[in-house]
Amino acid sequence: MEARVTAHARYTVADIDKRLYGSFLEHLGRAVYTGIYEPGHPTADESGMRQDVLELVRALDTPVCRYPGGNFVSAYNWEDGIGPKSERPTRLDLAWRTSESNQVGIHEFAGWAKAAGTEMMLAVNLGSRGLDDARNFVEYVNHPGGSYWSDLRRKNGQADPWNVKLWCLGNEMDGPWQVGHKTAVEYGHLANETAKALRAFDDSLELVVCGSSHSDMPTYPQWEATVLEETYDQVDYISLHMYFENYEKKTSEFLALPEKLDRYIGTVGGVIDYVKAKKRSKKNVRISFDEWNVWYHERRSDAKRMKEWDWPHAPVLLEDIYNFEDVLQVGCILNTFIRRSDVVRIACIAQLVNVIAPIMTAPGGAAWRQTIYFPFQFASNYGRGTALRLDVDCARYDADIAAGVSYLDIAGVHDGDAGTLTFFAINRHGEEAMTIDLSVEGFGKVRSVEHTLIKHDDLEARNTKDAPDTVAPMKVEGATISSNGVQVTVPPYSYSMIRITL
Repeated sequence: MEARVTAHARYTVADIDKRLYGSFLEHLGRAVYTGIYEPGHPTADESGMRQDVLELVRALDTPVCRYPGGNFVSAYNWEDGIGPKSERPTRLDLAWRTSESNQVGIHEFAGWAKAAGTEMMLAVNLGSRGLDDARNFVEYVNHPGGSYWSDLRRKNGQADPWNVKLWCLGNEMDGPWQVGHKTAVEYGHLANETAKALRAFDDSLELVVCGSSHSDMPTYPQWEATVLEETYDQVDYISLHMYFENYEKKTSEFLALPEKLDRYIGTVGGVIDYVKAKKRSKKNVRISFDEWNVWYHERRSDAKRMKEWDWPHAPVLLEDIYNFEDVLQVGCILNTFIRRSDVVRIACIAQLVNVIAPIMTAPGGAAWRQTIYFPFQFASNYGRGTALRLDVDCARYDADIAAGVSYLDIAGVHDGDAGTLTFFAINRHGEEAMTIDLSVEGFGKVRSVEHTLIKHDDLEARNTKDAPDTVAPMKVEGATISSNGVQVTVPPYSYSMIRITL
């Protein structure tokens, strides 16, 4: 099979916001406890944070981390996580039917985020709580001193404010499963009034309002229109969430799901434009896609277990063990975000450690990379710069979710400072190798090309504690420089990163 791809220096999408490669940590399962935090672990520092996990997180270079939820935040009292640990209360978490010890709160997370080299993206509770609690939290986190909440932070050991700029106004408030679920009008009004109060404190804050939890919600896309009409003048982003499933084990259908993601983004982008025009506004609101990942391996069995247990603390929950097929899917998702980076400015893989995550840990033991770690790492490390608008000519197939799905899923990024072009390419054909002719025009002479491949003959191949390198990237030879670009051949069902030095 042959594919022809043309990249031209003048045809671009947008300069990519580095926060497109954000992450997410929720007080859920073992994401925090025995994930990032495990006092007594051989690698734990004086604050109890696992240094082996921090090393893997730093290698991802994820610029922002959303915290503390997620569904958890909609019944969370942030004050429970401050002050002496011995005095912090244990609470019942209604979202996941577990117990929360509050041994990790804003101080501990802020210290971890600094060590990890990531900025905090904090969520406020607009489910069981509201405006006053949100503004108090922001004051505690961001005010230098001389007020009740800022002085309490100083008393608790943090003299300087953390100056967090990015704040989520609740989580998935369109979902009936959410504690404090609201209609679009109810939520829109509360979010707008909360945003006004936060802006009265600091007009430079970046505020994220809740969009639809997924594109199959019965209220989608009217939810976005109603909420934005209520909040447009006060917010900067609207959040979207989507998880990808393959219960039927049909790889071609599974790998076509990013077409649905693309439509989701396009539709909400259109709603944003509609509300902007209706309000005669010059302001731009963008998308924060702050939950996304493959999630289905353990989902149904975990839902049954949750109904039976008696409020455990940090149980094994939502610990999908990813396979090679998921590498291809995550690559396609990230490519979609790159191609839509003009409207999707922030995105957060859900989640970071243990819970549907690229990093896994054993309590008291090792930490290792799941298969999906690698496509995320490559995009985060090398997908920064200007997204290119590629012309792609390749054979296509029809799927249930969309007709005319290209066998080649590809995105390209130009890093002018580094003098590189990076292409992320997924061959969605299960039987045929693909020869890709990459024509690059207007960038200058191609000096060298490097091809990194992720490939396994077994789509179900997984990385585990005992076999952590079953699926891993490899450098391969064979890419050649042609008169107007490069040519590379990729095997069936494979992920490739093609790096061109100019």
